[in-house]
Amino acid sequence: MAIEQEIHKIKEQIGQVIMGKDETIELLMNAFLNQGHVLLESVPGTGKTMLAKALAKSVEGDFQRIQFTPDVLPSDVTGIQYFNPKDQQFEMRVGPVLTNVLLADEINRATPRTQSSLLEVMEEKQVTIDGETVNIPQPFIVIATQNPVESQQGTFDLPEAQMDRFFMKLDLGYPSFSDEKRMMREHKESNPLDTLQAILTKDMLTQFQEEVKAIHVSEDVEAYILSIVRATREHQDIDVGVSPRGTLAFMHAAQGRAVIQGRNYVTPDDVKMMAPYVLPHRLVLSLDGATLKSQDEVLREALETVEVPAEYGVTSS
Repeated sequence: MAIEQEIHKIKEQIGQVIMGKDETIELLMNAFLNQGHVLLESVPGTGKTMLAKALAKSVEGDFQRIQFTPDVLPSDVTGIQYFNPKDQQFEMRVGPVLTNVLLADEINRATPRTQSSLLEVMEEKQVTIDGETVNIPQPFIVIATQNPVESQQGTFDLPEAQMDRFFMKLDLGYPSFSDEKRMMREHKESNPLDTLQAILTKDMLTQFQEEVKAIHVSEDVEAYILSIVRATREHQDIDVGVSPRGTLAFMHAAQGRAVIQGRNYVTPDDVKMMAPYVLPHRLVLSLDGATLKSQDEVLREALETVEVPAEYGVTSS
């Protein structure tokens, strides 16, 4: 069963709910195939919650949502030990993180302490409650959302350490005129989300995740990836460049794109196409750089300084 065929089916199905966003859906599936987490930054009402629900339905996964506000506590995320008066003993109640697709809605409204409670879950795929460790079921993805145009009152910027744990940062954006017109017609009498069926089982997705790891990355492509990473560390407008964790995410994203395109090897084009989604949110700009440029603009400048290897086709032996 070819991975690219199943991903195409999922794109078509979710495209019935989130219209005109095939590229975003493909990138989201790339992250899921790589066991990575996604930060969705877009204005309210563009379908971020519906996208997460559609993804969970398409992979036969459980879905949970946390609406972050300043009064949400870490225990509301991970869970607590509570005393059961009937049995006269303490029992564990794991929070909404015990799921396959976790939507962390408006994550920048949570306090830093609550935000940090997600770190162990995202990185280690487990939670520790009063010294007892609980493993999160696999597959598992966190889709966090934040509103880029919201007033800063009552919001808390994500620290660099947490930003670095997001595999990709995506902007859902507004639909085109024709796509929004089609959306109006499709949603006039019913919600297309209710008709979605599971295309992949959780076991199938877990198997696909292992297959992505075997995608061949040649020495030339490895050197290209590292050259781009080093260019971000040496750019005059960047104080903190891409971390080693970011280097691995960059490589894995290129592997994910290759397999979705039906290849068992990574090309330089895969690398270049993934850079705008995997790298900018990991960059910390200098004071002067942040005044004049965005992270995306500085990354484009860094990319221009790196020579692209010649295109080729190499299959792994």
